[in-house]
Amino acid sequence: MAGKTSKNSATVAAVKRPSHAVNEKPAMTKSKASLVGAKPQPKLLSGGNPQIAKADGDAPVQDYIAAMPAGWKQDVGRRLDALIMRTVPHVRKAVRWNSPFYGIEGQGWFLGVHCITKYVKVAFFRGASLRPLPPVESKQKDVRYFHIHEDEPLDEKLVASWIRQASKLPGENCF
Repeated sequence: MAGKTSKNSATVAAVKRPSHAVNEKPAMTKSKASLVGAKPQPKLLSGGNPQIAKADGDAPVQDYIAAMPAGWKQDVGRRLDALIMRTVPHVRKAVRWNSPFYGIEGQGWFLGVHCITKYVKVAFFRGASLRPLPPVESKQKDVRYFHIHEDEPLDEKLVASWIRQASKLPGENCF
């Protein structure tokens, strides 16, 4: 009986596949070939915020920026990262909780970025100490936010001032 079962299985397999394909591997389609070795795209969470694994350094922050929704949000991500680097050249970077964090070694994090549906949120962790105050309050008394919307100009001089001030304050140690 065992011989009959394997013979039947072979017959069923031969019926399901054309005889010329029995010993051949199926040809890889062009779309599959282009995916081989490609880095998987991060999942976009609510508001278009990229899901990026917790990691230290510039590379995960650049991965986050590259995964931000294309267009104005991604442009804002690039501009902010460049502005932070120009303002605080020795800044430390990481991704925590699906958001880029910027800080000073030994002082902690002073700023975080997050994509929201209609804006990009910049969180200053000691924002209540900045002058002028960033415009948006938080439930946490020390935190202040600055929202960047698509059609509003970015006052880089003001944002750089907040970045400079924030980088000199004790930061958050959320590692």
